[in-house]
Order: sequence, then C-alpha cells, then structure tokens
Amino acid sequence: MILEVKNGYYGYTTDNLLQDISFTLGEKEIMTILGQNGIGKTTILKCVTGILKWRQGQTLINGQSMGSSREAQKQIPIGYVPQAHGLSFPYTVRELVIMGRARHIGLFSVPSKKDKIIVDQAIDEVGITSIRDKSCTQLSGGQLQLVFIARALASEPKVLVLDEPESHLDFRNQFIIINLIMRLVRERGLSCIMNTHYPEHALRMSHTTLLLGQNSYLFGRTKEIITEKRVEEYFGIKAKILPVPYKGEEIKAFVVLDNI
Repeated sequence: MILEVKNGYYGYTTDNLLQDISFTLGEKEIMTILGQNGIGKTTILKCVTGILKWRQGQTLINGQSMGSSREAQKQIPIGYVPQAHGLSFPYTVRELVIMGRARHIGLFSVPSKKDKIIVDQAIDEVGITSIRDKSCTQLSGGQLQLVFIARALASEPKVLVLDEPESHLDFRNQFIIINLIMRLVRERGLSCIMNTHYPEHALRMSHTTLLLGQNSYLFGRTKEIITEKRVEEYFGIKAKILPVPYKGEEIKAFVVLDNI
C-alpha cells in the first residue's frame, strides 16, 4: 500500500457530499473512480491531493497523515492532472510544463540545467516534442491534455492523480491517453488514481475501482466491482460485458443494450 483514505467525509454545505469513504492504492496500481455527474468524483481527488481538506477522516501516505506531515508528501509526491480546459495566457508548451518543477525550484530561483532536462524528458515521454515551442492556446484538446500530463510528470511524482483525462476527446485520443497512463505505470512504476465516465475504460486499464452512488459506494478489484447488475443499479443502463480474446489475453467489451 502506498496511499490510503480512511473514513473521509466532505461537503460544500452543512450536508456531506462524501460520507465515510475508504480505499487503498497499492504500488504500480491503477485505480479508477466511477459514478454519475455530481456524485463527488472530482471532490475526492481534490481531498486526496490536499486541494480540499477532509471534513472528517484523512489521507495517509505510507501510513503517515498527509494533512499533518510534510515529510509524507516528500516521500510520496503526488502529481495532479486537472480536467483540460482552454488557457487564457499564451504559454508555450515548454513554459507550462516547467511549472511542474515549482516545488523543486526556490521562490526566487530560475530553473536549473537539471530542471530543464527533466522537463524535456517529460515532454518527450508523452510524445509532444514537436510542439514544445507552440502556444498552448493553439493546441487541440488532446494535445493540451498531454501537456498537462507532462507538467505533472515534471514534478517527479510517485502517485499520478488525473481528473477525467479522456473526457471531451475523440475516440482515438481517448485511447492515446489510456495507453500512455498504462505505460507510465508499467515503465515509471507510478501508482495512479483516475476519474472516468467510462466503465469500459476502467475494465481495460484499472486494477481497482471505487464506484460511487447516492449515499453509498463500493471499492474492490475492478472486475468484481463493474458487473452488469451494478452498471444498471448505479447508472440506470442495461449493458452486457463480453469477453474478447486478444493477444493471448481476455479484454472485456462493454455493450450498452438499453436506457431505463
């Protein structure tokens, strides 16, 4: 186990949107969070990363409370990738990615040679070297999402937290992002928590899943959590989950049958 949330509660008003949330993330694991719009998926990520403070409960990193221990955050740094929205300022790709080095650069310092090497490596790793001098205001949604991932990688995280990274992208770009995340976990040894609207993406890529409902949730191994019965219960959709053999493995195909 690398990260744990224990008995987390959070609400924007006097009522709690999230109640008694608990889950664990292991080393080199991908965890997906699923649920309908407004159910609290993004809020969970903000509480995990410390952007928001749990009303009750805590996030633990290697057994230490992240909320009270700077040392815990240094041991297991978290890279956050927000939803990709257009930018107002015309930063170049390289300028935006180098912002990911902020916690490694002093307040009145400039990026060192090492910082610049790490930034260029992150840009190359996500495959956007050819556009590194281009203004981010001129990028497509898929390109901008890759820039945000590169910015998070430049911080040298051990946990990558992504908020719906494949949303608003076309079919091909969705799978470019999915395959990139899987490769980063495999090759960099990262752990990953990711919100998604797509149960089929969770089945394809994640080890564990947190399935959020109204005043309830389920957490466990993805193939045990995402079932036809639960898709109907939590999303109001009838679907079939079919096994498809591919390259010696079995991929789960998700087929929507009808709306309820």
